[in-house]
Amino acid sequence: MKITYRLFTTKLFALACLSAVLGLVACQPEGQAEKAGQKVDKAVENAGQKIEQTAEKAGQKIEAAKESVAQQAGKAEASIDKAAATSNDSLEKAGKQIDQAINNSEKRLEAAKDAVVDSTKATGEYLDDSVITAKIKAALLNDDFLKLVPIDVTTVNGAVTLRGTVDSEQLVGRAIGLVNSQEHVKSVQNELLVKTSVPSKQ
Repeated sequence: MKITYRLFTTKLFALACLSAVLGLVACQPEGQAEKAGQKVDKAVENAGQKIEQTAEKAGQKIEAAKESVAQQAGKAEASIDKAAATSNDSLEKAGKQIDQAINNSEKRLEAAKDAVVDSTKATGEYLDDSVITAKIKAALLNDDFLKLVPIDVTTVNGAVTLRGTVDSEQLVGRAIGLVNSQEHVKSVQNELLVKTSVPSKQ
């Protein structure tokens, strides 16, 4: 806007000079009029050159300004791209950390489930063994021939072991048969001793 205003002012000044010179020429003799005309032509030529030079400089400044703006825009775009790349890297890294945390949590959850199952299974087996032992002892106490015989009973995973001392082989067989008749008994390990004899194995 400033450049256009300056060009307009320069043109007005040149026209004013031209009008003044023409006015002087009209009042001069013919020889002097010719000289005045030459001066006018020279003045117009100089004014035209100045106008062209001013316009050229203005154009150069405009081009320089455009180039500067383009450079600044390029720098800004590069900065934005760099920031976006950094953000993407940060997001990707955060995503990997989240995935790793979820994976670890799932593994811990599975391990906890397995531990609970194992614990429940072990507890159930212990309870089953305790129930089997209690039933066997109750059966021994209810038997007329074995209720006074000191027989120790232990059960591990359904396998029953009998320990103690009895008066005869018949009582050993009776005790083993009574144990085998109980529910959930998987096997019987006989370690009963017959008085004045070696351990009887069945």
